[in-house]
Amino acid sequence: MKNFLLNTIEGRVLVTGFLFTALFLAFVIIGIVQGTPGAKVAFVVFITHCVGSRAGGIGLCILNDFDPFTTIALNFYLECLIVCYTYASFALSTSGIFKAAWIKISMRALKEKAEEKKEKIKRWGWIGIFAFVMAPLPVTGPVVGTIIGYMMRMRLFSNFSAAGLGTLTAIVAWYYGFEFLEDRFAMLQYVFIAICVVIIIPYLKPIKRFIDYLRRESNDQSAGDRNPK
Repeated sequence: MKNFLLNTIEGRVLVTGFLFTALFLAFVIIGIVQGTPGAKVAFVVFITHCVGSRAGGIGLCILNDFDPFTTIALNFYLECLIVCYTYASFALSTSGIFKAAWIKISMRALKEKAEEKKEKIKRWGWIGIFAFVMAPLPVTGPVVGTIIGYMMRMRLFSNFSAAGLGTLTAIVAWYYGFEFLEDRFAMLQYVFIAICVVIIIPYLKPIKRFIDYLRRESNDQSAGDRNPK
């Protein structure tokens, strides 16, 4: 296992994700123990990025009075952390090394999103990945962007440099865009709420299906208890 992780590109990307996670968790845990308010906010920002909202994470930092450097650095760091896992998981599940059903299902969903955009981006290469990741549109960002790069057989450095620079550019643009709104219109909190609503809406149907599934399982189990063979 050790040789596999260290001797393959995907394995090294996954190990990098582990290291990023360990450093981040150490920062959060130490900060909470010491009573640093920013530590709890940083963890919530991480959750926000996990559900696909870099704008939401940036908005949270601004609402909690993080300075520009901390806001940009934290959000960029978290995007890189998440990309390490998704890129490595996609590559390793595609090659058949990761065989867990939940990983395959998750990666299949990402593959479908990536395939929808791949042909439009392929002709532009590095610039296409950069522009796609930078664009503040649904189903954009470094997760899908790096997977598109993988499907285009881009070299890891080219893929990650395009996605990384696109992500950094987008984070800076979001930060100063929010600063503009906050300074002139005092409405950042309403913009942030609207972003959260937009993020949550796509998850409502899957959540409802999951709840219905649990209810059916519970009803079937109750019926079986009432009617033992």
